[in-house]
Amino acid sequence: MTSQFNKKSEAWSARFSEPVSDLVKRYTASVFFDNRMATVDIQGSLAHAEMLSAQKIISTEDYAAIQRGMAQIQSEIESGQFEWLLDLEDVHLNIEKRLTELVGDAGKRLHTGRSRNDQVATDIRLYMRNAIDQIADFLRALRSALIDLAEKNTDTILPGFTHMQVAQPITFGHHMLAYVEMFSRDTERMLDCRKRVNRLPLGAAALAGTTFPIDRERVARTLGFDEVCYNSLDAVSDRDFAIEFCAAAALIMTHISRMSEELIIWMSPRVGFIDIADRFCTGSSIMPQKKNPDVPELARGKTGRVNGHLIALLTLMKGQPLAYNKDNQEDKEPLFDTVDTLIDTLRIFADMAGGIQVKPEAMRAAALQGYATATDLADYLVKKGLPFRDAHEAVAHAVKTCVEKGCDLSDMSLEELQTYSPLIAGDIFQVLTLEGSVAARNHIGGTAPDQVRSAIVRARQKLTL
Repeated sequence: MTSQFNKKSEAWSARFSEPVSDLVKRYTASVFFDNRMATVDIQGSLAHAEMLSAQKIISTEDYAAIQRGMAQIQSEIESGQFEWLLDLEDVHLNIEKRLTELVGDAGKRLHTGRSRNDQVATDIRLYMRNAIDQIADFLRALRSALIDLAEKNTDTILPGFTHMQVAQPITFGHHMLAYVEMFSRDTERMLDCRKRVNRLPLGAAALAGTTFPIDRERVARTLGFDEVCYNSLDAVSDRDFAIEFCAAAALIMTHISRMSEELIIWMSPRVGFIDIADRFCTGSSIMPQKKNPDVPELARGKTGRVNGHLIALLTLMKGQPLAYNKDNQEDKEPLFDTVDTLIDTLRIFADMAGGIQVKPEAMRAAALQGYATATDLADYLVKKGLPFRDAHEAVAHAVKTCVEKGCDLSDMSLEELQTYSPLIAGDIFQVLTLEGSVAARNHIGGTAPDQVRSAIVRARQKLTL
């Protein structure tokens, strides 16, 4: 029988009477995008070989030869000397072919007791586990930068909005901590997803397990997996862990996109709440005065790209019968691009957040528009004994008068205010100040500066968890 890598390169060549066409080779090959998994493929293969040796399925001499060969292959890959061949289709066969060239029959014995189906499923999980750890670190860095920004602006007042209309005064520190909360949940989701990623498929073989006396738990311990996948069919065929990751990634990018939208609005000269450091912006090819917030705009756009990858993976899996199908080769490019996009975005945003220049005067001026303290006047009347709906109605009439006169509630005299309710007294003007408004919301989750400072302490503590 022709050996696996003699004359023909395909691992299944002896079964076929004609070679695969060049077009089909290009269409079915994945080596030029899945070669990024080379290091984890070697890692998984070494753990598999160690187990085969311990179980006396291969000799200790073969295991030592595999170790030597893999060390050289890793060195060749790192130095850029490794030759990736399209004829060998994927990262797994390329490495196995080179190993066989280096150590002979020992390299051919490495694949004993496994299939590419469980091999690739293991590689993806190892790759994703590393990616999740990086993403969690970058999320912490972004949260830390936003916490620092919040701490510098615990007393900085800006208008809070609903429906993009001025609603109530808040502090900029409180606003930044809202994103810290979002990214904290994103971190929790990623780390929770990691638990389901960190299960070992190796040993499931093609779909039914293997006849060799393998020790799957040993391999799991060697590779740092929490446990094995307990059904061989499920182990090789499902990609729900990748879909879950992409869903968590899409949520992160959604939060990034929301923050980007605000940064873009705030940086507009018509608003002027902040400025973004020059290194995150570009100019115009025709208008010399322009400073465009390209990074937030691109992040907003890339969110659609990541959302699309989630839909692609869901669609990929929805019609597949058990067990493995070639469709699953299409999981890698969307997954890899999601990882790359997310990591790059988080790295840039952590840096960009640290360089945001806040403009308190513009924020304060905007908070004085739109009758932001109207709710405070209503609350004041309720505390004086007026039912809330009646207080709401009285303040609405007062605001209507202010709109007609072009003034703020705080600009009205005490006598004018009392025409809307005799319960209003001289202490009302402290209530109608921006500082009084934010300070009055002094409870957990509120925008009062004291509460913001307490929230910052809690947020910093969560960074270490």
